[in-house]
Amino acid sequence: MVEARFAEPPLAFPPELLARWPHLPAFWPGRAVVPPGTPGALVVTEGAAPAGGPALRFSLGPFAPPRFAGRSAPPLLLAEDAPLLAEGEADALAALIARGRIGGPPGLPDPGAAAFGLAARAAALVLDPCDPTRAAAARKALAAARASGLPVLVARHPFADRAAAPVLSGSALTEGVEARTLPQPLSPWTLLDATARLHGADPSIAALAEAAGVPHDLGGVHLTPLLARLRAADPFRHRPWSRAEGLALLADWGAAERSNRGVSACIGIARWKRRQVAALLAHEGGSTAFERGAAGATQRAVAEGGAVVAWAASLSETEAAAIRNSGVELRLLEDGFIRSRGLGARFLPGASYSLDARGAYYDPRQPSSLETILTEGNFPPDLLARAAALREAVVARGISKYNLRTEAALPAIPGGRRAVLIPGQVEDDASVRLGGGTIRSNLDLLRAVRAAEPEAFILYKPHPDLEAGFRRGRLRASDLAGLADAVVGGVPLPALLPGVDALHTLTSLSGFEALLRGVPVTCWGQPFYAGWGLTEDRAPLPPGRRGVARTLDELVAAALILYPRYLDPVTLLPCPPEVMLDRLDEPEAWRVSPLTIHRGVEGFVRGLLARIGGRR
Repeated sequence: MVEARFAEPPLAFPPELLARWPHLPAFWPGRAVVPPGTPGALVVTEGAAPAGGPALRFSLGPFAPPRFAGRSAPPLLLAEDAPLLAEGEADALAALIARGRIGGPPGLPDPGAAAFGLAARAAALVLDPCDPTRAAAARKALAAARASGLPVLVARHPFADRAAAPVLSGSALTEGVEARTLPQPLSPWTLLDATARLHGADPSIAALAEAAGVPHDLGGVHLTPLLARLRAADPFRHRPWSRAEGLALLADWGAAERSNRGVSACIGIARWKRRQVAALLAHEGGSTAFERGAAGATQRAVAEGGAVVAWAASLSETEAAAIRNSGVELRLLEDGFIRSRGLGARFLPGASYSLDARGAYYDPRQPSSLETILTEGNFPPDLLARAAALREAVVARGISKYNLRTEAALPAIPGGRRAVLIPGQVEDDASVRLGGGTIRSNLDLLRAVRAAEPEAFILYKPHPDLEAGFRRGRLRASDLAGLADAVVGGVPLPALLPGVDALHTLTSLSGFEALLRGVPVTCWGQPFYAGWGLTEDRAPLPPGRRGVARTLDELVAAALILYPRYLDPVTLLPCPPEVMLDRLDEPEAWRVSPLTIHRGVEGFVRGLLARIGGRR
């Protein structure tokens, strides 16, 4: 490779490479980019250098990203001109690699050693190179493993050619101490889980073993030199990243891809949502199948040993019970808390989802995975710092679930009166039916709050779907007389919250958004954010549920970082929440369904008829 620390010639990227990975120039910040063929330019190339000119070569090494139905974009690459490691950086990166099980060919099964009945760190592992030119070295490694006195495991080298035959077979395995052969190519991390000492290592697997703290038979240190060659770049926003940020994204991608491989079928997904959901559940092998009903999905899942994903609001309890009674895992899918730039009822695509194998987050009848995360309370300082920064960004940028943009003005609030906001909800929504407690309608909630706060200036905000005319439940002006002092349907929630003293709600996400902005919240139902000491709860959960005091940033860490899954609307790759926040400022990033036009007309007509009928 060309050494570029002291000379900085411009870089030329082959068009096909740049079309594949348009963020590549961000790996070399400050370097000029020129067209191919420019005299004196270094041609950036993966692997072998092109003929006829100087080149800057890079590779992905052991840190190739997973492919989601063929889509990929590396956040890390290996180059000889990488910046120097900072003091202590190598140890911190090694810990990230081990914790995130990062490294190895994407898509290899990683069930862990226990899945094969193997004890942790108890065996001598011999890697079969599946290369006849290395057969003698492999037999020597096997002999050393047998001489160790440990149980001997033999496995294909994770980086070996998938089509190549093993070289340790037949008599090589039956002579001397018995060796157990693992049955398939496996992730390095499943192999390292069981390994007390590694035999037959090469530099890539030796580096991962050093991150895991597993001794090996390849002389020298291999992890730190590998880390020193890493460059990092943000594949979403095309800007430089730290090595730690690149590794964190690889860890998230690896976890998502492994989880997606376990899904056999989806049901209850509307056709206009399927492009996004297919991308959300994509993996190395493609994506999941969409079945028409629970019976077909269950049959497929039983045959494949996988899970069924169902849109939570469209699944009946009878269907859910039938799936679970068949021994199939059921994962419930719903919109996330920062959903998109527009209403789902208008067929605008979502990019934030909850995927829960325990229960829907809005159903308080059993603990969801979100509730479990909050109950267990593992929130290290760096996660809480990230949550605080995310919360501040959400508030500063006026972000909410739908991020609707309107020009309606705030109403005048009389001086000296306590201003209370009541967000309306869609009354047949599952969160109201399951978590609303004894109150099941917007009108009953208004009556309860007026009784509790007789002197307050009450602002009623109809649900956006009702305002847009897509759902039933609009209230007439006569119904609101004496209950609401003003109706603020056209004012975005982030603009309303700074001007109110409190918010009362059944289960609306508006309560969570109010907490982010320091507004006191009273819950008349049982939303996911109630019961943690952050709200006044008029319908507390049964004893033994929640009841653990959590800080606001712990709630944010759970609800906006650990629990949901985000899908970048541009690349259709899993992304961090911080990327989603940036995408909300890019109208062109949101692909609109053709059905949106007809839904807009439908909403206008319904809204007009409602106003003629005197309903708000």
